Amino acid sequence: MAQAATRTIKVEIKRQSTPDGKATTEAFEIPYRPNMNITSLLGEIALNPTTVTGVETTPITYDSNCLEEICGSCAMLINGKAMMACSALVDKLEQPIKLAPLSKFPVVRDLAVDRSVLFENLKAVKAWVPIDGTYDLGPAPRQFPQIQEQRYPLSNCISCTICMEVCPQFNDATGFVGAATIAQARLFNMDPAGSVLKEDRLRALAGDGGIQECGFAQNCVQACPKGLPLTEAISDMGRDVFVQQVKDLFTR
Repeated sequence: MAQAATRTIKVEIKRQSTPDGKATTEAFEIPYRPNMNITSLLGEIALNPTTVTGVETTPITYDSNCLEEICGSCAMLINGKAMMACSALVDKLEQPIKLAPLSKFPVVRDLAVDRSVLFENLKAVKAWVPIDGTYDLGPAPRQFPQIQEQRYPLSNCISCTICMEVCPQFNDATGFVGAATIAQARLFNMDPAGSVLKEDRLRALAGDGGIQECGFAQNCVQACPKGLPLTEAISDMGRDVFVQQVKDLFTR
């Protein structure tokens, strides 16, 4: 029991006080408790933000909300791997645990990054169901259970951007919209009400940064914390984009 009481967790955190500030690394050592996740570890540091060398510092800035892998906000690099802090268990991680912000998004402060590019991409492909007014539209169109089963996994996307972080094609050179955006376009194209914008979405994905930029590395489907069928959605949308291009060619 005495040995368990003195056990500690060693963690090294990459910090950056401003978006254009110099990045530094601070090391911490906190008392061990079983079943801790990274979010609770960061909470322990906030209670006593003192480094291993005894220097008083500030609590770590990071994004977090639901604490149950639903909101997608706490994605970060944990021991070099893009993961959700709320579901990453300390007992399963090698020490010292190394935390860093996602590398493909602008740093706001410490582990918090600006992932607004995802939402700009979703707007570009009109990933929503259009509703004209708030009056009674009557009963919604019926949908076969088989289609519902295909759509449901895609609806589980939590906008964590892990698929974009691990994608070799998601970078400034390609402007690739990423797997999450394509999957959401697929989701709404399969919706009876959302399909009214189907052609607009397909044309958007045929443009710069669209479906043609995917190298099919399949990193996204391996890293997705919700197990979305991302490569399947990309393949289906690639087919639909091609068909739409052919239709547009002969209807000009």
